[in-house]
Amino acid sequence: MVKINIICIGKIKEQYLKNAIDEYSKRLSKYCKLKIIELPDKKIPDNSKSRERIDTQNFESNELLSKIPKDSFIICLDLKGTQYTSEEFANKIDNIQLTNSSITFIIGGSLGFNDEIRKISNLSISFSKMTFPHQLFRVILLEQIYRAFKINNNETYHK
Repeated sequence: MVKINIICIGKIKEQYLKNAIDEYSKRLSKYCKLKIIELPDKKIPDNSKSRERIDTQNFESNELLSKIPKDSFIICLDLKGTQYTSEEFANKIDNIQLTNSSITFIIGGSLGFNDEIRKISNLSISFSKMTFPHQLFRVILLEQIYRAFKINNNETYHK
């Protein structure tokens, strides 16, 4: 059974999002071992200078890097990444599992992450050109991972 890690910046505050994450985590337990690692975000003032923003991005990126398991296939979720249909994403997950027992998804903070994350990633994926709240995006990612397993197992799931 493949291990799926999700390493992300920020805590989930809204109960309805926690409920959705719990529900998809429960559903995914049939297909994978799921581990979600939440790291605290670094607070920055709204009127922060460019240097402060870069320092925050670098700090958060280093925190993310420190939690990546060895020998894991790394997928960063990035607006600059490649977009896939759900079927193409399912195919990617299926192919990755053939040679890797662990897949790690990285979700940066509100400022994203630095180029070091992109360099160490095996794959960079964008779910949309739109920007989503980071807390909501975790639910979207879990739903798409669940959908991928349903597709790969030829199981019905609403379209």
